[in-house]
Amino acid sequence: MQVKKEGTITGSARRMQIVKATIATIAELGYHQASFARIAERARLSSTRLISYHFDSKDELMSQVIATVHGDLAIYLERRVGGATTAREALDSYIRSTVAYVKEHPAEMRAATEIHHHRRPESPAGSSLLERLLARGRDGGEFAAFDTRVMAMAIHRTLDGLPLLLDASPGTDLDAYADELAALYARATGHAPADTFRR
Repeated sequence: MQVKKEGTITGSARRMQIVKATIATIAELGYHQASFARIAERARLSSTRLISYHFDSKDELMSQVIATVHGDLAIYLERRVGGATTAREALDSYIRSTVAYVKEHPAEMRAATEIHHHRRPESPAGSSLLERLLARGRDGGEFAAFDTRVMAMAIHRTLDGLPLLLDASPGTDLDAYADELAALYARATGHAPADTFRR
C-alpha cells in the first residue's frame, strides 16, 4: 500500500504546488485540457508520477482544488462580513466581498467554475454563513419573511455566474455590478433603505 506524505511539510507544500498549477492550467486551457502532463509541466515537475503520488486520480485532485478555493473564499468572507453590526450590513458586505474576491482571484474562480460544470455540484463556499445571516435578519425583523434556503440559493447562483460573465465581457465594471446586486437583494429581502445604491 502506498503511503502518501501528506502530513509532512514537504508533502503539504508539494500538494499545494500541484493544486496551484492545476488552477492555472484549467484557467488557461479549460477542464478537459488539464491533463496530468500539462499540470506537471506547469508545476515544473520531473514526472506526472509526482502528481499520482499525492493524488490517486484526477477527480481527487479536482476535489482538492475546489476545497482549496472554497476554503480561501470562506475565510475571506468571514473576515469581511464578521465586522457587520446588522444583518443588512452583513448581506451587503457578503455580496460585495464575493464580487471583490472574484475580481481579485480570476484564475481560481474560473477554474472552480470549469470544474463545477464537469463534476457533481458541491455546496457553495459560504453557504452556511449566508443562510445564517439571512435567518438572523428575517427573525430579527430586518428582512421580510422568506425561505432562507431559497434566498441563499438565488444569491449564490447570481454570484456563481460572475466568472462566466467576465469570460463573455472582460471589461465589465465589477464595482458597479456589485452595487446593482447589493441593491437588488436589499429589495428582494425587504425593507431596503432609500439610499441602497451607493453610486
